[in-house]
Amino acid sequence: MPVAPDRAARLAVTVVFFASGGAYGSFVARIPALKETLGAGEAELGLVLLAGAIGAVLVLPPAGWAAARVGSRRVIRDALVAVALLLPLLALAPTLAAFAGAFLLVGAATSALDLAMNAHAVAVEERYARPIFSSFHASWSLGGLAGAGAGGLAAALGVSPLPQFLATSAVVAGIAAWTRLGLLPRAADAQPEGPVFGRPSPALLALAALAFAGLLAEGAAADWSAVYLHDSVGTGEGAATTGFVAFATTMTLGRLVGDRLTAAWGPVALTRRAGLLATAGMALALALGDAWAGVGYSAFLVGPPAIGFLAEWIGLRTALGAVVVLMLAVAALAPATRAGP
Repeated sequence: MPVAPDRAARLAVTVVFFASGGAYGSFVARIPALKETLGAGEAELGLVLLAGAIGAVLVLPPAGWAAARVGSRRVIRDALVAVALLLPLLALAPTLAAFAGAFLLVGAATSALDLAMNAHAVAVEERYARPIFSSFHASWSLGGLAGAGAGGLAAALGVSPLPQFLATSAVVAGIAAWTRLGLLPRAADAQPEGPVFGRPSPALLALAALAFAGLLAEGAAADWSAVYLHDSVGTGEGAATTGFVAFATTMTLGRLVGDRLTAAWGPVALTRRAGLLATAGMALALALGDAWAGVGYSAFLVGPPAIGFLAEWIGLRTALGAVVVLMLAVAALAPATRAGP
């Protein structure tokens, strides 16, 4: 049975995941408002979202190095503070160029937080005799749901994004201070000496391709579902957030049972079945083309800008259809999750 410090660490990292999801959900719920304020089209919005992707990718190597050298605990705290400070800049940016610069910084801070909190979650799970990793991601989904719900309510009440982002930042900053008490010590996963980076094996490359396809789909729901419902389906801004809310709700339910399904089915069968289910859901949502079905999937890093460029040429619904193919790829790449030497 886990000792008290291990349970405290599990609670702390669970709350960190919730904070990360909450900040992200708070932002994506207001993308339609920010898009309208900045006067951006789909391609321009895609280009702006590319800035966040660039920031996220650029920070991954140094964040990984820092987490290995000083421990993921320190990186988590610093990244939470950075997210809290940077989030309001997205609502203050007066031009697309300024917004892109702010989003680059937000993407970098969020990426560092993602890397560190997942590394810490791995260290916490190692102290348990059963899978618990999916529960952390369920907490992220709950945070995303809470943030998106608050954003949708704010939009419905006519509240601008800035006060909403400031309130979210205050919560994230408070969580950053609180985590000092619960997270595992530096020695839990720090490696003061030895190599940090190495050449990826073929198995790791296959797993990376699977992760790319899955995260591409997840990002579409986050970054484009509200825009799709607002612009293509014709809902109001408040109702448009229901796309992300519905996605976050079902994703949360899946993650809440994910650990049990992993233990019961194994990672390969679970990944294959989840990929096929996501394919069917995405195809159905785009085929029906109404607000109740518009729970779209799209790209997490590369996806948002790619979807934006495609939408400018062929329409947003058709562009989102490309994600259906990637969901089939998830099912096909399921064997990459098989444990082995």
